[in-house]
Amino acid sequence: MIFFITGGSRGIGEATVLQAVREGHDVAFTYLEGERRAAEVLAKARVIRPDAKCHAYQLDVGNSNAVDRVGETALEDFGTVDVVVANAGVNVNNLVVSMSDDEWHTVIQTNLTGSFYVCRQFLPTMLAKRFGRIILVSSLGHSGVSGQANYCASKAGLHGLCATLAKEYGRKGITANVVVPGFFDTDMTRDGMSESNKEFWLRYCPVGRMGDLGEVARLITFLASDGSGFINGQAIAATGGLDWAP
Repeated sequence: MIFFITGGSRGIGEATVLQAVREGHDVAFTYLEGERRAAEVLAKARVIRPDAKCHAYQLDVGNSNAVDRVGETALEDFGTVDVVVANAGVNVNNLVVSMSDDEWHTVIQTNLTGSFYVCRQFLPTMLAKRFGRIILVSSLGHSGVSGQANYCASKAGLHGLCATLAKEYGRKGITANVVVPGFFDTDMTRDGMSESNKEFWLRYCPVGRMGDLGEVARLITFLASDGSGFINGQAIAATGGLDWAP
């Protein structure tokens, strides 16, 4: 299958790119900045499977015209797209009373509107062949986190988008699901999570550790597989059993 993964140069996105390649799939992935990191992911993919077709595209998912342009290029390069993984995300923390318009709109535009743009771009291709897998990467923050109203609203919105996609296109062979990661070692958790929250996770998480990125990547590739065909409109948590946020 052909994957299109946004935010594929780091964290969960990178792990998913490499897992998809490992399982024999071809992958198009995007990055906002950091061409060097994207090149490193491509190099890792070639080591895993030298014959893999894996391309990186610079993209601001919050720009509708750019999504159209890169989407068309990916379709030309790969011939089709079977799986969309909407993973790109940003976080700008502030209390609601102090949050600026720009802080609100930047996060909503990337995390929620960008995911909508990407899904919309590839739906016609999926509809034409009556097959597709859409996986949206959410967060435990969808239920609310102090100081992250913009981020939490964007992630909660993904759940509504997923449910609508599942209902509109399930009969067309296209499924949509949300993955809700817990505490994984990513740039976002390292930079945006307080030490007290990290300590809480490690102390009270029933499995007693943070998640390994390969675990959530394998969940995503499973949701893209034929074996997941009857899983639709679901929010699947990979949290080690601790569904908690401050």
